[in-house]
Amino acid sequence: MFRFFENLVDPYVAYEETDAPPRRLFSFLRDYTRPFRKVFVLAMAVKIVTALTEVGLLWYMGRIVDFLASEDPRAALSDHWIELAAAAVFVLCLRPFIAGLDVALLHNAIVPNLRTLVSWRAHRHILRQPVGWFENDFAGRIANRVMQTPPATSDAAFQLLDAMAFAFTTFLGSVALLSAVDSRLMVPLVLWFLGYLFLLRVSVARVAPAAQAASGARSAVTGRIVDSYANIHSVKLFAHDDREIAYAGEAIENARTALQREMRIITRMDIILTALNGGLIVGLSTLSIWLWYSGAASVGIVAVATAMALRLNNMTYWIMWASTALVQALGTVAEGMETIAQPIGLVDRLGARDLEFREGLIEIRGLRHHYGRGSGGLDAIDLTIQPGEKVGIVGRSGAGKSTLVKLLLRFYDAEAGAIMIDGQDIAQVTQASLRRQIGMVQQETSLLHRSVRDNILYGRPDATEADMIDAAKRAESHDFIESLRDPAGRGGYGAQVGERGVKLSGGQRQRIALARVILKDAPILVLDEATSALDSEVEAVIQNTLYGVMEGKTVIAIAHRLSTIARMDRIVVLEDGRVAEEGTHTQLLAMNGLYARFWERQSGGFIGLEDDTERAAE
Repeated sequence: MFRFFENLVDPYVAYEETDAPPRRLFSFLRDYTRPFRKVFVLAMAVKIVTALTEVGLLWYMGRIVDFLASEDPRAALSDHWIELAAAAVFVLCLRPFIAGLDVALLHNAIVPNLRTLVSWRAHRHILRQPVGWFENDFAGRIANRVMQTPPATSDAAFQLLDAMAFAFTTFLGSVALLSAVDSRLMVPLVLWFLGYLFLLRVSVARVAPAAQAASGARSAVTGRIVDSYANIHSVKLFAHDDREIAYAGEAIENARTALQREMRIITRMDIILTALNGGLIVGLSTLSIWLWYSGAASVGIVAVATAMALRLNNMTYWIMWASTALVQALGTVAEGMETIAQPIGLVDRLGARDLEFREGLIEIRGLRHHYGRGSGGLDAIDLTIQPGEKVGIVGRSGAGKSTLVKLLLRFYDAEAGAIMIDGQDIAQVTQASLRRQIGMVQQETSLLHRSVRDNILYGRPDATEADMIDAAKRAESHDFIESLRDPAGRGGYGAQVGERGVKLSGGQRQRIALARVILKDAPILVLDEATSALDSEVEAVIQNTLYGVMEGKTVIAIAHRLSTIARMDRIVVLEDGRVAEEGTHTQLLAMNGLYARFWERQSGGFIGLEDDTERAAE
């Protein structure tokens, strides 16, 4: 039975991805809940039947009071036993069936599937954002918004279907029931309802921004706490536990203040509602008793009116809290939309084709990029790298080396100029096809919180176990991998490496990253300080491995340790975003320019980072 309801909606149903999701709240919800429309209609219909059933039971209670009060007990039971038996069967059998259908639609068909659908689509959308988008926000805050929006969306749908539909139907049923007896009984009910609607409108209008502010404050707390945990080595190294506690404490206090403002609104709302409901109970009960005293109503009507007032009294608290929960959920969704509904910042061009790799010729023409700041980055770079050529890139920090690599990978779109691979503008091809042709080892290697095997196979998921182990051996990592053990007892290639690979040393992480790139075997190879985390002995072995891996590939290698690129076919020196010098190691030394000064000043093979004043004094 459960499986039937659970399979009414497929949360992974195919849908048309858009680069610019709806930015308005209800448009966003309508777009995400489209697969649930038929189930929503069915759930609404069942909820209406459920509410009418409850109103009908109140009416029947009045009928029982009337015939028990007007007849001899034995005669009443003799005349109405079939009717009472039918009512009992209804209450014992049919009513549970209707209630079960109602609950199953909400709890089994809608809530889990809607949460799954929103999580799935939100995560897919976030992963399509460019690298620069992630660099402008806390990973913790992004993750928090992705995680809190799905339950908030399902909560909003649940409250609308469960509370709002039930309440509206119950009110209409109550009006119909009392008006059928005496239209004067509607007066206190209508007056109460108008007051209740006004209170609801005012309260919701105030709770909505307060709920959104509280949700934003909670996300800020998550962002700051995750930032501390993700950088725990720096926190401990500088003994800044207290500083991080204070940093998080500021956000925690802001969250407390925001929640207090929200709770004040709710408390005032609750007090006013209690007074309003008191007026309904007294008004409806008094009027029904007066009608009975005047001979215009039976005892059963007095019982029904009083029971109706008490039921509405209890229900209004539920509805008010449900309304508050609904507004809070919508506020959370609206806050989450600030992240998961942002347009994709870097997309494939319309009609983009896959990159057709032929030889590996890279042509950079007038390349300019300053990250929108007008300074830094690259300034009109012209550079041609022949197929199979090995080019080293050197320069001071901030000279534009990393920017060049990010533009080559199309992590950003260049502000001017173009990069061509085999005559194809990389801005006109699909991003995935471009990056499949490029293997890269970065200076700051970050591994996935998975097994060693998963991390290496990330380079080529369809590779065999033998291919993976061969890549690890070539990266001088097989032996230490075999000795690994994690806290769960998993060993070797099955050992977990921890978040960002923290359970491994820097050199071990670097060698696993090298194995991953070796396994990928892409025709273009980018090395960004690929051996920076290795000791000298291992580095010497890895360097020989790298030169073997480079065979037949077009290579761009960034290095501060000049000895690691001295054997390159050509070395390009960047300065202030421009090409200052280029040539072989020997040619650049003979020029006695920037490269020669770098070579003279390096200690252990690193470029000196002297400032402009020191250079001017030479």
